[in-house]
Amino acid sequence: MISISDYRQQWFGNIRGDVLAGIVVALALIPEAIAFSIIAGVDPKVGLYASFSIAVLIAFTGGRPGMISAATAATAVLMITLVKEHGLEYLLAATVLAGLIQIGAGLLKLGRYMRYVSKSVMTGFVNALAILIFMAQLPELNLANAGVSWLTYVLVAVSLAIIYLFPRITTAIPSPLVTIIVLTAAVFFMGWDVRTVGDIGALPDTLPIFLIPEVPLTLETLIIIFPYSVAVAVVGLLESLMTQNIVDDLTDTKSNRNQECIGQGIANTATGFIGGMAGCAMIGQSIINVKSGGRGRLSAFTAGTVLLILVVGLGDLVSRIPMPALVAIMIMVSIGTFSWSSIKNLRLHPRSSSIVMIATVVTVVYTHNLAIGVLVGVLLSGIFFARKIAQLFRINSSLSEDGRERTYVLEGQLFYGSTEDFVEAFDFREAPDRVIIDVSRAHIWDISSVQALDMAILKFRREGADVQVIGMNDASETLVDKLAIHDKPGAMDTLMGH
Repeated sequence: MISISDYRQQWFGNIRGDVLAGIVVALALIPEAIAFSIIAGVDPKVGLYASFSIAVLIAFTGGRPGMISAATAATAVLMITLVKEHGLEYLLAATVLAGLIQIGAGLLKLGRYMRYVSKSVMTGFVNALAILIFMAQLPELNLANAGVSWLTYVLVAVSLAIIYLFPRITTAIPSPLVTIIVLTAAVFFMGWDVRTVGDIGALPDTLPIFLIPEVPLTLETLIIIFPYSVAVAVVGLLESLMTQNIVDDLTDTKSNRNQECIGQGIANTATGFIGGMAGCAMIGQSIINVKSGGRGRLSAFTAGTVLLILVVGLGDLVSRIPMPALVAIMIMVSIGTFSWSSIKNLRLHPRSSSIVMIATVVTVVYTHNLAIGVLVGVLLSGIFFARKIAQLFRINSSLSEDGRERTYVLEGQLFYGSTEDFVEAFDFREAPDRVIIDVSRAHIWDISSVQALDMAILKFRREGADVQVIGMNDASETLVDKLAIHDKPGAMDTLMGH
């Protein structure tokens, strides 16, 4: 548990930086929240209310200060079918249930399993997100769309120049915030015809209110929403914990994964009761926050609060923000997110690591589903790791001077990936009077290795040899005593029956 003094420091240790960064993030959240609402097939206020609620609540309950959570595309795409077939109320109910599932995951401390996601998968995840963030800006650069012209490209270029050059003058004010102010003023006073935030969708003009999703409290309802809730909970936690690792690296600090799971769950559960859709951590906004000077919980709180103030109280002003300014900010995010060194490292890193990274990127970009991409990466990592460990396994043998005793010495890890080499190392036709299998330098891991050991012992016995296994460590002995059958009646028939 975090101490009160540390918690207070996370709130008030960087007030100026957190407030300014939060304002920048709030402005960047508006068009995305509206866009994600459209993706899910609901009114823009559903995404905007969700972004406000999740950002504010995660500031209090999350495990990673400085990370921004809100409505996201990753969770929105999972709700399309549910909204289309059953409507908004079922989406809200699914959001509440997804939050409860995430709370359960945090209480069960499932966040610790993120340690088994390899660096290659993490790099692939980051690169894929950078590509998706950039691709999401392409419609705003398509000259075939209404309101997009050559002037859009000029304003995007000017915005990028301000973003990258203004910090050379001063870093007191975040350059993305300067970009938004300058371009909004220029477009307004010059009367240029460019797309604005208001062109994406109408902004709400009332505060969110507490409401209970109007769905029947029946088993049928649960059956309908449960698959969607599980998918949203899993994808939301995956993206949140991945982003958490990235922010940890950017800020050189550690955070609490299990607390983040609980915090995400609380935020989503509460959001479902104010008419918002499910969300999770956002890598783009989190990087904007960190690069703008945000480090503490106050930055997420500011982002959510300012977002609500802007869309409800200053909706007319916010609707005038030109999209080229926000597109430029997101392009900056995609450039800053992409691991450019990973391209150079393709020649330096092991081939297996590069394959895992590329496979993760391709899968995420192709499916637009972070969970599938991460799953593919983790599976490939596991396969390559098992193959590498299996190659380290070897068996040496020696025959006694009188030729009556053969000793096999095992070295390495005996598991499903090395059992074939294990069995092939024995000469069952030789059949000396006595066979010793020395496992003092090896470890037996699973049922496949126990069955392979059973098979070797039984085959030697069938040829008339006396077999003895020596040097087994406690963990291996416990597993063998529990699963082995070579000393049980009818063992050969039982083993061959498998």
